Amino acid sequence: MGLTFISAFGLAFSVSLHRPTEKDYISISPLKNDSIASVEAFKQVYKVLMSPRCVNCHPKGDIPLQGDNSVIHSMQPKRGKDGKGLYAMKCANCHQQSNSPGLNAPPGNPNWHLPSADMKMVFEGKTAHELAKQLLNPELNGHKDIKMLIAHADDGLVKAGWNPGEGRTVPPLTYAQFKKAWITWLQTGAYAPAQ
Repeated sequence: MGLTFISAFGLAFSVSLHRPTEKDYISISPLKNDSIASVEAFKQVYKVLMSPRCVNCHPKGDIPLQGDNSVIHSMQPKRGKDGKGLYAMKCANCHQQSNSPGLNAPPGNPNWHLPSADMKMVFEGKTAHELAKQLLNPELNGHKDIKMLIAHADDGLVKAGWNPGEGRTVPPLTYAQFKKAWITWLQTGAYAPAQ
């Protein structure tokens, strides 16, 4: 619904009346710089990203890691160009749509993969400062801006870290705590902790 007004100078202008919807209330709030809150939030995020659930699929090399001790994957599959394996050693051969039953059986997800070869997104061995800078660099993070990074917290493969299958530990924060820290970090200026 809109209303039209005539100004004292004879100019017409319209005002649109908009009834707020649920979508309006859950939109992303604008950034507000708060370096202390941002760094503290990233320290929490970093704990999760350094857990085996994240590091194992973000290794230095082209072979994923496995287990709570993050050892080289016993089958030694290679990353491949798209991150989904190479030749007959495709991730989806063992990592099915959902977790396989049994102790330490392959965890599953419909989109199981490593980052692609041209955007490896290495977490293994990174300091908090290095990882924060990498996550913010579109040339290193999959061409994501802040809004896309916020949305990435809801990615199914990210969430799978909290449902790793029998015999594996979950990250040190709950998913809700992680998501809150992730968004806080990004919305308060996305500051990197000091080196």
